[in-house]
Amino acid sequence: MLGVGQAQALPQPLGVLGDHHGERAEPIVPIIAISALMTNASRAAAFRRLIDVRRGLIVLAAAVPTAALGAWGYTFLTSVGASIVIGGMMIASVPLRRVLKRHEVQVSDRGLAAASVGYGLVVGGTVGSGIILLSLLMAVGLEGGAVIATDAAISIVIGLIKIAVFGIAGVVGAQVVAFALLIGVIAFPGAFLAKALVERMPIHLHTALLDAVVLFGGAFVIIRVLFW
Repeated sequence: MLGVGQAQALPQPLGVLGDHHGERAEPIVPIIAISALMTNASRAAAFRRLIDVRRGLIVLAAAVPTAALGAWGYTFLTSVGASIVIGGMMIASVPLRRVLKRHEVQVSDRGLAAASVGYGLVVGGTVGSGIILLSLLMAVGLEGGAVIATDAAISIVIGLIKIAVFGIAGVVGAQVVAFALLIGVIAFPGAFLAKALVERMPIHLHTALLDAVVLFGGAFVIIRVLFW
């Protein structure tokens, strides 16, 4: 979604895979983790000169261990449980971001590290939670392309950790990999188009579109697993 938020919009079509009410959670998070490697790589390449390496390393040092723990916990969720966690996190992320913005929360490097511990735990086993990282990066003073670039660089490393955990747990099969690569290949060119659009689109419009996609996606995931 214009360079950010692709993962938030993906859970709707991914529901075709896996059991809707079976014992095992649908492979939404593993699929997005794999496909996001390509989309994040394209975003990092498009905005590479704007990556804040210092802030990125602070986040990764704190978030990598808990992201692995969160991914491991996801493998124990049932289909219903995983969908409720994913959808609920997506919906909650919108007011969370708005609250942070309204109160003009300013985060120091130490505060960024502390918050990243919680971010890692959440992002390890959900989708849509990437919006938390965006909010944290904006709270430390990053803006525009720097937010997109640094978020992408961090997300690549977190994604590799999650994929490793899912692989060890046996939830990444051939179908999951094939579907994820298809999504990644289709979405890869989007970051370069997004760069041009982001530079021209008013920030309030970009934010409103992203919020709408996140809210719709979260509601869809929960409603589908509960009523369909």
